[in-house]
Amino acid sequence: MNSARGEHDNPAPTRPSTGWAWLSAAWAVALVSTFAALFIGEVMGMAPCQLCWYQRILMFPLAVILGMAAFGNDRRGAIYAMPLALGGVVVAAYHSALVAGWVPQWWIPCGAGPSCSDQRLVILGDIQIPWLSLLAFTAIALLLLVYLRKPRS
Repeated sequence: MNSARGEHDNPAPTRPSTGWAWLSAAWAVALVSTFAALFIGEVMGMAPCQLCWYQRILMFPLAVILGMAAFGNDRRGAIYAMPLALGGVVVAAYHSALVAGWVPQWWIPCGAGPSCSDQRLVILGDIQIPWLSLLAFTAIALLLLVYLRKPRS
């Protein structure tokens, strides 16, 4: 201790918070999902169905909210993003059930426009877009859950 001013000569190094890594990972998933949805719609010219619109409404703000939260290591951003991520899990799970044929025909919400149950775009052989959306929303929700369970630093 420096006796003249009461300061430590060699303060113990503080351990940096790793919480930003969880937020950054969730933001990366949201950002890639947002760009993929925009690419499919704007570049490939595929019109989204009604349930795809709902998923976009839930995903696009996540890219902004989680980006701001990750750069500021702001816990509130994760709290604000969690309802959007969980809502996306519900909508994407329902959409995936429609594509798989597990939902009765009279439960299909789509009217005019592209069919919600007949997806034409597949990736890597047989992976449907609603399944990827479900995976993205689930990954974001789990990453946020891990981040929020960590003690504040």
